[in-house]
Amino acid sequence: MSMPTQGSGLDSGPATGAPHTAAEVKGSSIGELMRQVTSDLSTLMRQEVELAKAEIRQEGRKAGKAAGLFGGAGFGGYMVALFLSLALWAGLSNVMDAGWAGLIVAVIWAAIAAVLYSMAKKNAQRVRGLKQTNDSVQRIPDALKPHPEGVTR
Repeated sequence: MSMPTQGSGLDSGPATGAPHTAAEVKGSSIGELMRQVTSDLSTLMRQEVELAKAEIRQEGRKAGKAAGLFGGAGFGGYMVALFLSLALWAGLSNVMDAGWAGLIVAVIWAAIAAVLYSMAKKNAQRVRGLKQTNDSVQRIPDALKPHPEGVTR
């Protein structure tokens, strides 16, 4: 997927991408200048929305995988509680081999839950948010500031 690029606002021409000269700006009407500003801002906002959508899709996949692994760890934890309860029950009621078998199964489920939890934690740490969109949006106010080099009033 191609990343949208961000122009430099008023500094680029609508068709060529070249900076406007002082003569072009002086020769333009206020209406034309406002149309260019509005068009540039509209393009910039569309590009920012597209960038945010792309980042959300990427980060959503990572978050979904981490959520699935946390779900597996939760199920493993449930199984630990279930088999520990059964082992305690069987061990206290029978004091026979059946209780020890339940305890062994519970230990196996504890190991599975620990592995799933560590994998989920590692995947969750890779979810980083919308860094590119955040950085790009923070530069917008700079694009709206006047650039006095070459443009006079």
